[in-house]
Amino acid sequence: MFKGRHFDRSVILLCVRWYLAYNLSLRSLEEIMAERGISVDHATIHRWIVRYSPELPKRFNARKQAVTAKWHVDETYIKVRGQWKYLYRAIDSHGDTVEFWFSERRNLTAAKRFLRKALKRHGRPEQIVIDGSQTNREAILSCDAESRLQDRSRRRLKLIRIRQSQYLNNRIEQDHRAVKRRVRSMLGFKSADSARVILGGIELVHMMRKQQAKYACRKQLSLAEQFHLLAA
Repeated sequence: MFKGRHFDRSVILLCVRWYLAYNLSLRSLEEIMAERGISVDHATIHRWIVRYSPELPKRFNARKQAVTAKWHVDETYIKVRGQWKYLYRAIDSHGDTVEFWFSERRNLTAAKRFLRKALKRHGRPEQIVIDGSQTNREAILSCDAESRLQDRSRRRLKLIRIRQSQYLNNRIEQDHRAVKRRVRSMLGFKSADSARVILGGIELVHMMRKQQAKYACRKQLSLAEQFHLLAA
């Protein structure tokens, strides 16, 4: 994973973790590393973040704990090159992250792609809570029908129950804040590809803080310990 890199793995992981977890700019990280006697350009740090942010979530998902059968689904706004894009997110009844999906559009196609991804990775929930969005309701009904048709077991699958209420979905609206807080200090993304990669890393840190992964030891691990275990 780190073969051929000029800098040591611990330096790379430190910069990636600090950028994704805390309200630091790339130039601030450059200054902090210089104070530690490590001369690294902010552009190099950005390349590390783009390179390793997609890799670490893949390893994390292999250890991710199962989620409950009640999901809350919603989307939030993300600014990219001065334009609003959308981050679809789902959490379970315990507040753990189920899935996320960055989309340049907010429509039925995007909602269905997000739900298909969540259903493929976590299976069928018993209930999904949404706000007043009719698009999300149509996406759930469509993906539910597809899932039941593709099921090869002979048991009769129950329909996914949909609860639609603006007030019942406050749980996920509160959960958006942790991601939005980090994004806000970045003052927007320069491209959709960069947004997609970095948002994945921010969501990874958010799941780590929720202790959503299973490790060999049962104690709660710090962010630094979890990063090093994933990169090992």
